[in-house]
Amino acid sequence: MKNTGYKRLFKLALALALTGCAGNPAVKTDAPYPNNTATIHDHAPEYQTQSLGLTGTYANSLAVQNFIRHMVLEHHFSESYLNSLFSKAKRLDYVIRLENPPPDFGPKPAHPKSGGWTRYRQQFITEAHINNGVAFWSNNADAIQKASVTYGVDPEYIVAIIGVETFFGRNVGKTRILDALTTLAFDTQRRAKFFTTELENYLLMTREEGYEPLQPVGSWAGAMGLGQFMPSSFRRLAVDFNNDGHRNLWDQCDAVGSVAHYFARNGWQRNMPVAEPTRGYSGESTIELGATNGSEYWRVHPNFKVIKKYNNSDKYAMAVHQLALAIKQRHL
Repeated sequence: MKNTGYKRLFKLALALALTGCAGNPAVKTDAPYPNNTATIHDHAPEYQTQSLGLTGTYANSLAVQNFIRHMVLEHHFSESYLNSLFSKAKRLDYVIRLENPPPDFGPKPAHPKSGGWTRYRQQFITEAHINNGVAFWSNNADAIQKASVTYGVDPEYIVAIIGVETFFGRNVGKTRILDALTTLAFDTQRRAKFFTTELENYLLMTREEGYEPLQPVGSWAGAMGLGQFMPSSFRRLAVDFNNDGHRNLWDQCDAVGSVAHYFARNGWQRNMPVAEPTRGYSGESTIELGATNGSEYWRVHPNFKVIKKYNNSDKYAMAVHQLALAIKQRHL
């Protein structure tokens, strides 16, 4: 399928973000080499030659050349196919800047910054987020109910994660995943090993699901879909929840099921508490958040820690928790 056709489908899927299960923006195409041993052996001579050399930004990158060799030997990709693919990859300077913020040499404060939590909360606990969360729940009621029962996850938290991550599919990101992960793997140092592994998983994911690797877009760090899964999480935890034969996190039904599966695999306990306010510290299960009018203290439970598996931030987990409660109250 041509890129223009893909773009039209992708925009249509996002336009349907609040009207039920969307279509298939990450267009499924014939994989370069399906995950099929007979097919791989049929193309065996191509793995031994380099008919198409590496060109473009990474033409002289020994790291990219070594990565390609690894993918050929370990996963039986075509060398000429990967040379062609990485010849089209772009180094993204803004991704490098985001991955390498200026160092903070100051001492770590004993208490969170005053007002930090209040400002963070104001980004997500809004009328727009609550109302759109209610609409998303109503439009995907069957899928959300099924996911809640199947995986034992409270429905409001499934909805809230998608709300905090992508505003219910409106902000899935605009960075081409291949460019983001290639840049992070080979042009940064801090987490290069992690992103190299994610790039490996991304190529395996596109082959397994039949995606054209140059088409999917997401965050600057390579997260994808309504639930913003990294490729390794996609391969382990994404589910085909609408039973159309493949996993597509840009589809609302698949995203709902995949978020619920993510929670379940990390130990979510349905109908159990997440957090409640308390006065001051009361043991290791207490967190402090810097509000405008002074610190807030919260006693947190195992489900709170499950939310942090998604993003290891107390502010993030608390925003998800409070948005979930606000959406549930209005939905009922």
